[in-house]
Amino acid sequence: MFKNQKVLVAGGTGMIGIPLVEMLVAQGARVRIASRDDAGRAHRQAEFVSTDLLSLENCLKVSQGMDYVFNLLGVKGSPAVTTAKPANFFLPTLLLSLNLMEAARRAGVRGFLYASSIAVYSPAELLREDDVWKTFPSENDKFAGWAKRMGELQAEAYQIQYGWDRVGIVRPGNTYGPFDNFDRENAMVIPSLIKRAVEGENPLRVWGDGSAQRDFIHARDVARGMLRVAESGTTKPVNLSTGAGISIREAVEVILRRLNKKPEVIWDRSRPAGDPVRVMDISRAESLGFKPEISFEDGIAETVEWYQKNKAEAGKRYDVFV
Repeated sequence: MFKNQKVLVAGGTGMIGIPLVEMLVAQGARVRIASRDDAGRAHRQAEFVSTDLLSLENCLKVSQGMDYVFNLLGVKGSPAVTTAKPANFFLPTLLLSLNLMEAARRAGVRGFLYASSIAVYSPAELLREDDVWKTFPSENDKFAGWAKRMGELQAEAYQIQYGWDRVGIVRPGNTYGPFDNFDRENAMVIPSLIKRAVEGENPLRVWGDGSAQRDFIHARDVARGMLRVAESGTTKPVNLSTGAGISIREAVEVILRRLNKKPEVIWDRSRPAGDPVRVMDISRAESLGFKPEISFEDGIAETVEWYQKNKAEAGKRYDVFV
């Protein structure tokens, strides 16, 4: 589908963007990356544009001449940072969604894929795409959740008013992998555990009792799923994850198995652990031919090894919280 196509990947230097760009280049696409990260993270065969996409003017510039746009832009952070700095989630997420989609429409881009989030869901053990608008986002995710929901509504509005019927929406699960955010202050659970364990924190304190379950998916699988959704042309939101829950306790055990020196683990039951179970229904993705290929064990092994070898590289990313 993308051979000889001009494709913009906004956020193409991020955890999902890097493997997505690699796949697009392999297909023969002519890729432009727009990002505020260090240029060293960009694929050498792609055009790299360092720009702030909070600006509509900048979004218009990078969208010109493109056939397809992938919007992978967003803000990731730990529950503690979400609570302390909700505006850092809400406003950038909202503006990055609104401005890039509007710019792509004005530029005559034929296809667009919007990366929404698991944050749009209310608490539930099984997260189904069509249940979103019957509920409200979880209190733990309400700022990012509502901002991402507005991007989804924008896509629907453009389909109705402008007949822009090549706008896909994906909702990735709890994504991890190389090039993740490993910042000690605002990393999500997997990169936070990896960073602290690799750097020798002992004892290793983990919030909750370890029983909470999350649907973890490797970034490369998410990138594959995005291509599948884009190629299908569907405008229905699609969950991209594994459809299986892994407990935080199991995640800790898998990470520690990759280390020569294992710390003592202390479960801090006085701290919040979030919703007990959050697993995604991936029936719709499977109907499009998507199937995750990377096991949690293999994915964690790759991510731990990458971080051990690339601690300096991990810091070459734009930090919205600074």
